[in-house]
Amino acid sequence: MAEATPRQRRKPVAGQPSLRERGIYLLPNLFTTAALFAGFYAIVQAMNGRFEHAAVAILIAMVLDGLDGRVARLTNTQSAFGAEYDSLSDMVSFGVAPALVLYVWALKPMGKLGWIAAFIYCACAALRLARFNTKLDDGEKRYFQGLPSPAAAALLASLVWVSFENDVSGRAVFFDLIQMKWLAWGITVFAGLSMVSDLRYYSGKDINLRSSVPFIAVLLIVLAFVLISYSPPEVLFAVSIFYAGSGYVLWLQRKLEVKSDQTLSP
Repeated sequence: MAEATPRQRRKPVAGQPSLRERGIYLLPNLFTTAALFAGFYAIVQAMNGRFEHAAVAILIAMVLDGLDGRVARLTNTQSAFGAEYDSLSDMVSFGVAPALVLYVWALKPMGKLGWIAAFIYCACAALRLARFNTKLDDGEKRYFQGLPSPAAAALLASLVWVSFENDVSGRAVFFDLIQMKWLAWGITVFAGLSMVSDLRYYSGKDINLRSSVPFIAVLLIVLAFVLISYSPPEVLFAVSIFYAGSGYVLWLQRKLEVKSDQTLSP
């Protein structure tokens, strides 16, 4: 689950028309507006108790967010306005919406602990987006620094969706021991802190769609479509957990490699 790169910020250049004079590019901002609408729709549906609709709306916003930047680059319609608008849309769709959905669904009965967890996630999403926007041209392009906000939102949304599909409410109790609200609390805080961590997450930017691939790669893609079509909530939840944990696996792998090099060095 790669985070869409915001459209590059460009400073005004002498002799070029201002934003007011040249207007706003329509096509990429239509996708951004659609993503913003999906995030707002998720909030409304959560307030109405329709958590499945809210979760699906967040996942749709994630798809739309992945398209607006790419459309802008393909059509050469990048702009500073688009970058700012995209970031604000992400904050609503992947910051406020998931936090509110989880709070209404499972965290509300926990009182202060519930809204504190939701706020931690929301604040971490804002910090993640601010850090990402200020480091557009810095660092290694192959990896994100911290869990991307769309991936964090997908983790929370898929948790709600898979629970709904299996008739598990936000106040369910498993084996008279584990309460869903505590599981939701832990995943919410985990997703929030992962966003502001220094962990590396694979971005997928080095994938060249124009290059040739082995035949087995096509078969794997077909298999992925079949699995998602057969059981979307379970597959998306599993993929979200795998991606969220991949940063910790990479961190542990690097630690072991450093320790191994130190041991082998004279």
